[in-house]
Amino acid sequence: MSNQFSNPPGLAVPNGFSHVARTTGRTTLSVSGQVAYDSEGGIVGVGDLAAQTDQVYRNIQTALAAHGATMNDIVKTTLFVRDLSPDKAVVIRRVRAAYISSDKPPASTMVGVSSLAKPELLLEVEATAVID
Repeated sequence: MSNQFSNPPGLAVPNGFSHVARTTGRTTLSVSGQVAYDSEGGIVGVGDLAAQTDQVYRNIQTALAAHGATMNDIVKTTLFVRDLSPDKAVVIRRVRAAYISSDKPPASTMVGVSSLAKPELLLEVEATAVID
């Protein structure tokens, strides 16, 4: 299997993601949008975007591990951020850096939304990973 990440000439240099992810793997894992729920369903970090971001990425890590995958197998993420602002993007990128490879980051989209499933939730992240 090979996951390759590139930033083709003619596109702006990305900040913490790759423009293109190419894979030849055979198994695709689609992880539903993860929010800051702990294993009991409680919301972690109410009002704290950094704490919620950390929990979201730990949840993604747990979901992938259950199928023999790691965070390095992620080829695409989509982030839904309540009331997105440049300052919030900085917080998310800082926390996400502990989970996502800076050398080969996945393709990614960050979208601002007005609300999520519960008012206390600040972030939801979907992930796609490809493994052999």
